Amino acid sequence: MDPDEVREGWANRSGKYSPAYYAEIGPNDVSETLVEVLTHYATDDPRILEVGCGSGRHLEHLRTNGFSNLTGIDINDESFEVMAEQYPELVETGTFLTGEMETLLPEFRDDSFDVVYTVEALQHVPPEDAWVFDEFERLTTDLLVTAENEGNSPDRGRGDEDVSIVNDDFPLFHRDWEAVFSERGFAQLLREPTSRDTIRVFRVV
Repeated sequence: MDPDEVREGWANRSGKYSPAYYAEIGPNDVSETLVEVLTHYATDDPRILEVGCGSGRHLEHLRTNGFSNLTGIDINDESFEVMAEQYPELVETGTFLTGEMETLLPEFRDDSFDVVYTVEALQHVPPEDAWVFDEFERLTTDLLVTAENEGNSPDRGRGDEDVSIVNDDFPLFHRDWEAVFSERGFAQLLREPTSRDTIRVFRVV
């Protein structure tokens, strides 16, 4: 599948897996784990960035649990329209930008955030854009948290293929995330499989 077409599909997505779809579902076990992890490992009042924040269900859960220095980026501009409807206090609290991570992350200064996290965003990065993983090392002073599909869902990410196609719709690229970020100066502190994703917590070393 052409990467530009895939990005355009996410930028204009409606229905299943859209910002409104996830806003309706609301916070989940990943949201709960993020609160627990950041409460335990992060510094006081950390500067937090979510890459691929959608309509903000995870950021909103962080906000309601006492985290206030919040930034989110997402490729789909509708994300922030839905956020304004569903989580108006989050919109007032945080900073939000529309665009591809490959475009937006290089625009931030070095060490802009204490914590960067992603939820099912990195699995969509095609091989030719893997350079963007270097940006996480540049931007993060302390923690990186990933929640990506690693094959523990019954109908996604199975087999030994480098890529799988979900519902003939979009690709998932399968990587060894511990290896990806160990090569970039992170040490893995925690690995926790959920019913859908695997959450990994890394610290800058």
